[in-house]
Amino acid sequence: MAGTSVEAVDAVDWSRFRTGVSEHHPVEEVPRALRRLVRRGPAATEEDCHPLYSCLFAPGGGLPSAAAAALPFLTALASDSANGARVTLVELLGALNGAAREAGEQGTHEAWREEWRRQGDKVTALLADPAPSVRRAALLLADDDALLERWHAERDPAVRLPVLLALGTCAATTAGAPGTGSPGGRHRFNGAVEAMLSRVLRDDEPVMKVAAVIAWASLDRDVPLRHTDVLLDVLADPAVRPRFEQIWWLPDVEVPFTRDDVAAWVSGLLDHVPPAALSFVTRLAEAAERTADDGLRRVVLDEAWRHMVLRRSAAPTVLPLAARLLDCTDDCVRLKAAHLLAMLAPDSGPYADRLAALLDDPGTDTVSWIEGTVGDFARWALVRLGDPRGLPGLVESLWAPYREQFGRSWVEGDPRRPEMHEVLAPLREHADVLLPALLEEVRQDHERHGGHGVIMGTLLHVAEEWGPDALPVLPVVLPLLKDTRYSLRVIDVLLAMGPGAASTAPAVRDAVVLGHPSNHHTTAWAAWRIAGGDDGTALRILGEAVHDEQASPYGPVTLLSDFGPAAAAHAGRVREVMENSEYGRVVAAVALWAITGDQGTTLPVLEQVVVRFTEDDDRYGDLAEALRGFLRIGTVTPAARRALRLVGARDLRLSNHRDYRAVLDDQELRSVIAAVLALP
Repeated sequence: MAGTSVEAVDAVDWSRFRTGVSEHHPVEEVPRALRRLVRRGPAATEEDCHPLYSCLFAPGGGLPSAAAAALPFLTALASDSANGARVTLVELLGALNGAAREAGEQGTHEAWREEWRRQGDKVTALLADPAPSVRRAALLLADDDALLERWHAERDPAVRLPVLLALGTCAATTAGAPGTGSPGGRHRFNGAVEAMLSRVLRDDEPVMKVAAVIAWASLDRDVPLRHTDVLLDVLADPAVRPRFEQIWWLPDVEVPFTRDDVAAWVSGLLDHVPPAALSFVTRLAEAAERTADDGLRRVVLDEAWRHMVLRRSAAPTVLPLAARLLDCTDDCVRLKAAHLLAMLAPDSGPYADRLAALLDDPGTDTVSWIEGTVGDFARWALVRLGDPRGLPGLVESLWAPYREQFGRSWVEGDPRRPEMHEVLAPLREHADVLLPALLEEVRQDHERHGGHGVIMGTLLHVAEEWGPDALPVLPVVLPLLKDTRYSLRVIDVLLAMGPGAASTAPAVRDAVVLGHPSNHHTTAWAAWRIAGGDDGTALRILGEAVHDEQASPYGPVTLLSDFGPAAAAHAGRVREVMENSEYGRVVAAVALWAITGDQGTTLPVLEQVVVRFTEDDDRYGDLAEALRGFLRIGTVTPAARRALRLVGARDLRLSNHRDYRAVLDDQELRSVIAAVLALP
């Protein structure tokens, strides 16, 4: 075909052009990839196009000059019915066009814009290509008028549906860009789209009706609220379920969407009205129960989980919903239900016996691949409830994913197993039962692999939380003071153990810190804290560290506060840090109070941090620091008290995380807020 011969590719002087990352992908890769696509013809594959993706995009946006030079060849190859990589080539054209649109005139070369205009007829022709997969991919290249024309001409449902969705997106984009095009033209286009969507909702097949609601939601987010009955009827109909995978294809997605995928999509469209969103999930659960639909049950649990990690108010709705599914025959459903009940503790207490019955359940999630068994999550739920039935085998269960040194991975925000230390840290009262098992796992891990693996870090974390109750680990952790990787962590553990670790003070003074000379002040302070008595050496070293202009003062300032009035000589420097530093102000303010006893300087700093949280602040670490400061001082200002009442009344979880940690963080922070509000 003319324009796609090897000779035509070679006739271009490619040395005049640049790729997006020339140092890694020289321009010679572009003609090489094009020649390969020409030569392979019907045998060409998606992989043959990969070098072009690497070459024709600029990392910061826009397109390099090589993109314009390659465009006529890409268009010709995409139009060649004998080429095996046509769909990928059309997708590449769509991606290039999208990058050019996003970059605007400043981010693309005039050569690209001119060449795109020259190729316009060929690009438009792809929308009417005989191959449905090519027509679908070409939707990424279409403007509003072309999409409307395609809608009226298209007969294949697997192409009509993505056209429908694209029209909704296009109408929303047009409506949100008042500075482009003619207002009358925009109004006519959006009116035509809404009329078309209305007809689909009234007369078309069920799956297309769901697509119409989703498309219309791009223009009016309340449309799904007005059509929940239609959505529920279609999503819950077992007879309709296979139709989703037959026709729900999107241009740049390799596999069709399932009914379950679409159900989750629809549920998310209601999030702006949380009560309605939860009601939809509840009604979806009821529908799933009527038809024993495990796929829909899984969607229900996922959506319930999503709401619960966002808002506290979801818990009363989610609790009975999850409890009903503990006995489901589907392993994935039982696992997710147990996971939810773990997070709902202590409110899930009435279901402890049912959870205990699942302790030996070996079921695993082979759908969304959440690590662990049903029994693992039931055990976690029980220990969060304070039920001793969850203790036997707990350490072994938690360590199982690491035992053979395998890596773990997860998607941020998805349900997953908790980290080992997060489960064990709150169980201090059961240290006598859990420590022997934990130490045995440490011993076996050392025997199998040598050195100190992940479980040693877990042991140190847990021992620090358990304090004096972790004294039996002393012979295991004390030798690690000679290891720069662990020495400071071990010092934290020894400090938490209190008087029982007093004999370790000489070893702390001699801890190996040669690789970290800035931490000498930490070991000096820690030895003083552990042994007690008067140690002018520690105060002198900390004072020097606080005044060191080349080093961060925050750590030394924190430690200096333990000396109280004895550190008065350094109060001026601490005040300077508090007044002039953007970060660490709270730490410095509390240290200044500890040294001077002056609340009038410190409390306004803490108050400011708390008051910020009535606005848009989400620095929860700063908030926690301020709360600890109020607790240490023993009082709280009226303005901070008012602000904390507002923060405490929020429905949103007080956490930056959106997985199980959101619930843990929220519970912990709210308990601290309650303690501060109880201050005089």
